[in-house]
Amino acid sequence: MRVLSRLLGVAYGRIQFTPDLMPSDVVGTTVFDQRSATFSLREGPVFTNVLLADEINRTPPKTQAALLEAMEERRVTIDGTTHELPLPFLVCATQNPIEFEGTYPLPEAQLDRFLVRVRTGYPPEADERALIARAVAGFDARDLDAAGVVAVVSRDELLAAQRAVRAVHVSPSLQGYIYAIVAATRVSPDVALGASPRAALAIVIASQSAAYLAGRTFATPDDVKDVAPIVLGHRIIVRPEAELDGTSADDVVTRVLSSVATPKD
Repeated sequence: MRVLSRLLGVAYGRIQFTPDLMPSDVVGTTVFDQRSATFSLREGPVFTNVLLADEINRTPPKTQAALLEAMEERRVTIDGTTHELPLPFLVCATQNPIEFEGTYPLPEAQLDRFLVRVRTGYPPEADERALIARAVAGFDARDLDAAGVVAVVSRDELLAAQRAVRAVHVSPSLQGYIYAIVAATRVSPDVALGASPRAALAIVIASQSAAYLAGRTFATPDDVKDVAPIVLGHRIIVRPEAELDGTSADDVVTRVLSSVATPKD
């Protein structure tokens, strides 16, 4: 995330989530100045552009919830006063496997606020060998200056790109296709909790982004199919009996995409 923020030319913040972390450690707090007899805001690490919530599921749900308002509304409320966060604002999080000791499940409301979930595994052998060779040769991934990482866009250019993404055309038939996919997750016999309306909006935005990166001014059904697995997988809760049979949320999404008719226009 440090590399990403450097490339985007924006501020970077990191929170190491631990079991004793408090909500005020995330959003900040007001402090009393005895000399001036006034209260002032001490901003938390959430006041940044790119925020890394490292091992987010190692802290209790109460502290995890401190990010809900920030992720949805791009602002936080501290002691009854609302404070706007700097734009652009992006929260990225890592989590340990839930079966590891000292972890807490993420609330469904928080999972729903993450646009996508991406699983990372081990790198291919060739890449890992190359990584070892570079480390032996003296490469230090923490030294971004030595690595030559510099900003490739300005903040204004980034905000303009975000506006351009949202201007990508999504036809009425494609809108109906997105709704049909989301609705199908709610009636699947393997699902205890289907995708929310926020999930449908997330598919729209992700599809627009895919089209924009492909150099198009319109989204297509293929864009929807490409982004749906990473948008929906973490939002669906599979019934326990289906899990025992080996069904995962990703399996449900795959079945839904194959069952919903693709629009022709």
